[in-house]
Amino acid sequence: MLGWLDDVARAIQKLRDEGSERIWLVGSTTGGSLAIMAAARDPEIRGVAVMAPRADFDDWASDPRRFLQHCRNVGVVDDEEYPSSVNQWSDELRQHRAIDSVKDLGSRPLLILHGTNDRQVPPDDARHLAEAHHSPELRLVSGADHRIRHDPRALAVLLGWLERQAVESVD
Repeated sequence: MLGWLDDVARAIQKLRDEGSERIWLVGSTTGGSLAIMAAARDPEIRGVAVMAPRADFDDWASDPRRFLQHCRNVGVVDDEEYPSSVNQWSDELRQHRAIDSVKDLGSRPLLILHGTNDRQVPPDDARHLAEAHHSPELRLVSGADHRIRHDPRALAVLLGWLERQAVESVD
């Protein structure tokens, strides 16, 4: 988890180095959770839009060996020596949670899109994240599943929201 958060921070820094001043984060599934956590660490991020985010990774942490094998099967982890400690890796999954970070966004805008038919991440995760934020915009897309980033209705909402944010946040 820390490696992924560091990757997001490096990407944000690269944007800043190239002259970007107003940065918004958009992420889907685990990337959405990471976007929330990264924005919570960086008060200069203007806002966050997420699709099918996990509120936490407790289910992964509860069976870290199985999750690690899944990561290897899908190619996310290809180093046989990683992690050096499965227990430490599991602890890291429990310590870094979007639900704990979302309140640190303060009043920055947050859009949460989630499908009502998502079987991998329950829509309740989206509801819990929304409940923990100051003023979220929660959109549950009827019939959409975990691949909500491919749903044209969700994309239309996302693009419209980003367009509104760009207009509203002009200094």
